[in-house]
Amino acid sequence: MRAGGPGSLAGRVVSRVGYGAMQLPRLRGDRDSAVRIVRRAVELGVDHIDTAQFYGDGFSNEVVREAVLPGDGVLVATKVGATPDPGGPRPLRLAQRPEELRAAVEDNLASLGLEQLPLVNLRRAVTGPGLRAEGPQVVDIDDQLAEMTALRDEGKIDSVGLSHIGIDELRRALPIGPVCVQNAYSLVDIADEDVLRLCVREGIAWVPYFPLGSAIPGRPKVTDEPAVVSAAQALGHTPSQIGLAWLLHHAPNVLLIPGTANADHLAANVAAGAIDLDDATLAALDAAATTDRT
Repeated sequence: MRAGGPGSLAGRVVSRVGYGAMQLPRLRGDRDSAVRIVRRAVELGVDHIDTAQFYGDGFSNEVVREAVLPGDGVLVATKVGATPDPGGPRPLRLAQRPEELRAAVEDNLASLGLEQLPLVNLRRAVTGPGLRAEGPQVVDIDDQLAEMTALRDEGKIDSVGLSHIGIDELRRALPIGPVCVQNAYSLVDIADEDVLRLCVREGIAWVPYFPLGSAIPGRPKVTDEPAVVSAAQALGHTPSQIGLAWLLHHAPNVLLIPGTANADHLAANVAAGAIDLDDATLAALDAAATTDRT
């Protein structure tokens, strides 16, 4: 059984509900529990996991390496464009220059114990929430894509994805064959609908982060949306599950990577993939999503 049914990522059939490892560092003091969370995800049918060396200064990668076994058939996707900065004002800093992208690939290979990374997402820093590039960290996407292509040609990575990217940059990147795009997107933040639609046309997986709205205080949250709350009450699910289910219904190329360090939340996220939204409920949710809240 594939969590959420079958989807496509990097030339492979995968479950449409995956797992994001960004929150695993919350369990740094209980590594065994962190490993159990990842193992439980695999047991529930999750077969693609999103991680990065800069999640917890390597902690997430190390847990994934321990928890995912060679025979599990799990596609591990990682990310470059930032690097751990445990002594800085934030736990990470940008690392956008080509030589930094290459170094990050090597770090991910080492911490995951792999000879080749199945999928590496290039995290840009000119759009979307989070850190923005300044000074020497402002790098033309063509220079970054050239380095990612070189790493792919060398066999260090198999497929390239993109994150924090606008539609013009995506068009420039199409010739290298990106397999997925990770942008902030949810029922209460559809600013990148044009990027999503281009991905649909090009057969590129859409892997939204912040799928339940922004984690930034004061920004809209899917679980507060009246249409979502109403649907949850009517269908007997949680608002979070309805928000995730809407994304899966919204476009055929959507894959989810909700992150959690809680086993119950993990099970609920996976179960959201099986929720059937009737036409009336879907229309109400679609109508709520048309409001520009960005």
